[in-house]
Amino acid sequence: MVNKLKTVHLIVKGTVQGVGFRYYTRRLADSLGLSGYVKNLADGNVEIEAEGDKQSLQDLIHDLQTKDMAEYISGLEVVWSENQDKYHDFVISF
Repeated sequence: MVNKLKTVHLIVKGTVQGVGFRYYTRRLADSLGLSGYVKNLADGNVEIEAEGDKQSLQDLIHDLQTKDMAEYISGLEVVWSENQDKYHDFVISF
């Protein structure tokens, strides 16, 4: 069975700015072979858009909620969509 490519858009809530969250997310996404971006939002939240195979995207969400930076997250909005093939690598956006 082929693992279908998807896109996931995340809004991460909590104390996620000023703690290295974007850099952690980029390293995690790179290790999972994902493309997309992570950026701080004016309201104190962090936005992530990632593309890749569905299992790797699920692993990203799981790792964000359970590993090193999980203590900083108070909520996570997740929206799935079909792969948009917009990105070639994973970057920190400003």
